[in-house]
Parts: sequence; structure tokens; C-alpha cells
Amino acid sequence: MRPDTPATPAENEHADHVAEAERLERTAAMYPEDAEALLLQAAAHYELADVRDRATAHYDALLAASGVHDPALIRALKAANLWEYGHEAEAQAIITGLRASAPRDPAPWVIIAESLEAHDELEPAHEAFTEALELLVPPSERDTGDVPYAKHPLVLGRHRVRRLLGADHDAWDALADRVNRTSVSLDELHDPKRLWALGSNNPAELRAEIDRLHAELGSFREALSRPFPVAVLHWPAGEYTELLAAYPALSSEYPSYEAHLASIESSLRELAASGTANLGIVTGTLPSYEAFAASEASSPEDASLLPQYATTLAARGRAVVWPPEAGAGCWCGSGSAYSGCHGGGA
Repeated sequence: MRPDTPATPAENEHADHVAEAERLERTAAMYPEDAEALLLQAAAHYELADVRDRATAHYDALLAASGVHDPALIRALKAANLWEYGHEAEAQAIITGLRASAPRDPAPWVIIAESLEAHDELEPAHEAFTEALELLVPPSERDTGDVPYAKHPLVLGRHRVRRLLGADHDAWDALADRVNRTSVSLDELHDPKRLWALGSNNPAELRAEIDRLHAELGSFREALSRPFPVAVLHWPAGEYTELLAAYPALSSEYPSYEAHLASIESSLRELAASGTANLGIVTGTLPSYEAFAASEASSPEDASLLPQYATTLAARGRAVVWPPEAGAGCWCGSGSAYSGCHGGGA
């Protein structure tokens, strides 16, 4: 583009996304404890700017780093991005590997299933949605319809794909109808013909489509307004030892590791019994805690920082939902099932 040629709106938007991605990269270099979340945001901006190779470079760098919080999510994002700029075979290989690894978090499943759907691979998308639901939605949630919000995209996405395939309703579709929070039925929302109405000259059809879009917008707004979990801080054994070695004054807060683990479970049960919803556990690390204390211009030995640190981690999306799902491993990292470990007396 010549210097005297004004940029188009699309070019301006792409430049804005690149500038924001580069700002996030600089911020990540300053705050390494938050680098994973910041670089994932940067990669998303590169994707929006259609600079997809730079997004892939971030995904590769994160996967090569140690201590990555959610490698399955990063692999899923990488696969979806690769497919968008011509690397279908590599993307499909990553998706196949992810499905075989059966991640216990719904987010990677949503990304790979929706990526398959977006590229008209409807049968594999249907299989991925179904595998995820069978793995992540226990019978208790199926029977009551009380499915955690994070799993809603799986339930609703499967219904959408089956509508595109022309499949008859089954038990999962019935659950999707119960999960649907809009005033418009899913059969109508997921009707493949609804998009045709956007080109109609019939005011009634256009009005009906606007009402559907308003209903979907309400669901998105509700999702954005959901608060982060009320979280309790957990120190893994190694971090716990390092924390007390560096800051012995905190031993009054943590008299023993067994007491620390027991207090986490008891605190969460008390909160649940009092009616507090959306509970979780965040995992602390000594470098991250020291950086947080420095940002607060305080000493890490100040015990009043601990709940603030837990809240900050939860606000950054680091909380794991409590209690764990049926059959899931215990939050303490023992390797045992929660029901046979800290959940034994629940």
C-alpha cells in the first residue's frame, strides 16, 4: 500500500489486533507468572488479524515450555488455527490425538468439535461432541439436567450438529432442550433454514430472526456476567515446603501439610453448606506468590495476602471447580479418586 493511500477499515482493524498482540507479548515478558494467559490472548489477536503463523508460533512456544496450565486447550487452539490457513492434515492429526487422550476439561472438546463442524466434517464433529458428553457428563447430571455451565456448549453443539445432519432426537437432545436458557426452542435456533431468512424481504421473517438473535445475545451476556469462583488456595507439597522454608512466619497459618489439605476440604464444605455456589480451588506457586506480594508492595510473610492471592488467581481463570466430578482424581494431587481421598466423607 502506498503511503498516501488511506487504509481500509479491515486493514485498520488488522493493524489494531497486531498492535494489541504485540502489547500483550511485552506484558508477558514483564510478568512471566501470567505469560500463558497473556500469550494465549496475543495468539487470539493474531488469528483475528489473519497473521496465523504468529499465533501458531505462540502455541508451539507454550507447548514447549514447562509447567503449562492447560496443554490440551493449547493443542486444540493450535489445531483450529492450523486448519484455517491450509494445514488440514496436521490439524486433523492433533484433533485425533486429543480425542484419544480424552481431556477432562470441556474447553478442548468444544474447540475441536466446533472446528470440525466449521469445516463441514459433521459426522466427526458429532462423534467428538458425543465422546465428550459421555466422558464429562455423569449420570447424575443427565438425570437432573443440572449440567455445569462450562459443559453447555457441548450439549448444545451436539444438538446443533444433529439438526444439520437431520438426525432424530435422542436422550442427549432432550438434555439439550432442558439446558437451553433462551426463550426460543433449540430446534428453531438450530434450524439450517433459519439463515435463509436473513435474505428475505418478508418483514415477519426478519422480525422472527431478530427475536432469535436477541435470545442468543441474552445467553452470551449471561455467560460474560458469570462471576469467577470463590476459591480456596492449595499449595502442592513441593511448593508448600519451599514456601515455609522461605517464609517461616507463615507456619502459624500452615502448621502442617496434612492440616493444610484438611482445611481446604473443610472450608469448601462449610461454604457449600452455607449456600455459596461456584466454588473452586486455585494452586499457588512460590514465584507467583512472591510476584503478587511485590505488586502489592507487601512482604510475602504477610498472611493477609493469601486470600487476596487466591482471589487474584481465580479472577485470572486458574480455579478448578470443586467438588471434582464423579470418578475424577482428587484435587490434592494424590492420584487417588476424590471419592476415596478427601471426598470420602462427603
